[in-house]
Amino acid sequence: MLNYNSEETQSSISKFEQMLKTNRIFFFDAQEFEDIIVHYLGYGENHLAKKALKMGLEQHPSSHELMLLQSEIFIIDQKYDAALKLLDYIEKLNPLDEEIALQKASIASKNGDHAASISYLQKALKLSEDPLEIWNLLGMEHLLAEEYEEAAYFFKNCILDTPDDYSSLYNLLYSYEQLNKIEESIQILNEILEINPYSEIAWHQLGLVLLKKGLAKEALSAFDFAIISDDTFTGAYIEKGKILEGLGQINLAISNYEVALNTNDPSAFVFQCIGKCHEKLGNTDLARKFYLKAIHLEPLNENSWESIISFFISQGNFKKAKEYFNRALDINSDSIVIWEKGIAIFEGLKYDKKALKAYKKIYDLGDYELSNLIKHIDLHLKLRQWKDAIKLIKDIIKDFPNNDQLTNRMGGCCLELGRQGEARYFLKFEFISTDELEELQALFPSLAEFKKGEAI
Repeated sequence: MLNYNSEETQSSISKFEQMLKTNRIFFFDAQEFEDIIVHYLGYGENHLAKKALKMGLEQHPSSHELMLLQSEIFIIDQKYDAALKLLDYIEKLNPLDEEIALQKASIASKNGDHAASISYLQKALKLSEDPLEIWNLLGMEHLLAEEYEEAAYFFKNCILDTPDDYSSLYNLLYSYEQLNKIEESIQILNEILEINPYSEIAWHQLGLVLLKKGLAKEALSAFDFAIISDDTFTGAYIEKGKILEGLGQINLAISNYEVALNTNDPSAFVFQCIGKCHEKLGNTDLARKFYLKAIHLEPLNENSWESIISFFISQGNFKKAKEYFNRALDINSDSIVIWEKGIAIFEGLKYDKKALKAYKKIYDLGDYELSNLIKHIDLHLKLRQWKDAIKLIKDIIKDFPNNDQLTNRMGGCCLELGRQGEARYFLKFEFISTDELEELQALFPSLAEFKKGEAI
């Protein structure tokens, strides 16, 4: 459909733009208009594409290809009904054009009807002499529909046809991951490496898959081969550093992270990794230095702030940690990660009321982790805020029905408020273990006496 002869296209574009400046009317054949329109669409100059299309249809009103470009522009402008109406008309003129089915598939996909899109793509596939692009589109539609088996089939076709189609490779590996098909991932990567033993992307992906399988040493070898294939492959150095760090080879890990810094633009993540390595080695000054570098490089990165705050907490320097916690909140006051660090700081400083506010903040931000909720409740209990604890338990128990920790705490609160009948309903001592009972007795001063009375 398209003429990619750049010299001819450029000549047509120059002639067209000269015509616009002089208001003179020049004649172009349909193919020239096609190339002009596609050029402008490619550069996002849709207003010029529309001008060329209008003129093209005036000079060539029966041009099948120009009508298809008109429907494509309708799709870009989200005028789907107009596009479909025009496509139905074009299909009557030329029912064997795969482009019609492809555009209808695009409309269906944009409307979220992946089944219809797949049906149109299958029709286009039957009409096409070059199925590669359609395989990719079919893979994407099945992926969007979460039909991973079918998606994997089409992406694998793409890779077997074009082994260096890394976009399809990533999508295939994602599909296999969703299907928990680790062996199939390894097999396709090995097939690619048989064709191209120096494919750094394939080696890197193989390393990641082997890591998921728990084969750290084999993954390390894969990352080594990725580096041999491309000694500037930053990602391979980072993954290698992470493995070495996990194996306790901290100095080697640092060396790989440092190479990663030199093969690409510095990143806060790598600075954080180096900082954690120095922290493990006891090099506290160097650790702090790299954590601060991460903040200076990417001040909006919450993980950079989390790293420096965690560092000072681990050092027992809660006041310094609080300083960076406050600075982090100035940048992102709605970060659950940062507020969780605030809880650790306030608990370390024995600031119970501030810790309580921090627990409430992460709850309001949408953190419904049960362990955090239990700690939140227990802090209310520590402060003898029985009614507040009951209110919180009622708010969350619907999400954790029949949870013994919540039920027992509800019973304990009722007991402390003198509502013994309700306490008996919630507290089933025969189902409470010795350890759980000791924990509850520490939370509720009246529980031991109450249990003794119940036993009598």
